[in-house]
Amino acid sequence: MAFGHAGFFSLPAGGRPVFQWRRHRFRTSIVSRSQRLLELLHLLRSRRYPVPGAELARMLGVSLRTVYRDIGTLQEQGARIEGEAGLGYVLRPGFMLPPLMFTEEEVEALVLGSRWVARHADPGLSESAKSALARIASVVPPRLRDTLDDTTLFSATKPDALPPGADVAGIRRAIRTGRKLRIRYLSLEDRESERTVWPFALGYFDKVCLLAAWCEERNAYRHFRVDRIRRLEVVDQRYPLSRHRLLKEWREGEDILSQ
Repeated sequence: MAFGHAGFFSLPAGGRPVFQWRRHRFRTSIVSRSQRLLELLHLLRSRRYPVPGAELARMLGVSLRTVYRDIGTLQEQGARIEGEAGLGYVLRPGFMLPPLMFTEEEVEALVLGSRWVARHADPGLSESAKSALARIASVVPPRLRDTLDDTTLFSATKPDALPPGADVAGIRRAIRTGRKLRIRYLSLEDRESERTVWPFALGYFDKVCLLAAWCEERNAYRHFRVDRIRRLEVVDQRYPLSRHRLLKEWREGEDILSQ
């Protein structure tokens, strides 16, 4: 018996070496590890806060030692993974993996979601959805590009949730930058009021678009229909809490599960 690079030679009664089987298994292990590295990146990219190594090991079905080794490999390849054993790991922005790899169902989900945004959202988001879909189409393999073009999933026609003058883009900018909004709001009972709010989320529904915000006047979380905002001004002042904290507290109060 003599050891080779990927296994060993053995000579059974027929006299034919069985090294080919060992080499095949070696190739399979390489492919499996590549898939595991992609899955590890996906898990880290989908989480905004550090993930403990033990949790990553559980989700991947491997040992903690394997997770540490895989993280080291990804770091050597340029992935900005920060953290350490016992504290958890987080993937910082800036690491891309071309070409993009999706299943056909994932592509259909992207197409349906983009079509919904293109029809239901404000003009800025609508154009961004079309642009994002075009970017995805330019990097996916040809087989999936056909799925992008031929999918039979469509969104409903655009409702009248947003009046022509609604400054939804301004609201989205305020949410991104953590700025206060001063609004004049007309309630469903046709009562007008002046509010200073801390915006942190927008909900696009079939019939209405809702702004979720902390209201200084009511000292509580409130929802405002965008089509009933009569005047809107972005205040050059940041609100004191992060939008992530506001969103977390709002979800807990409304019993809404994280997506």
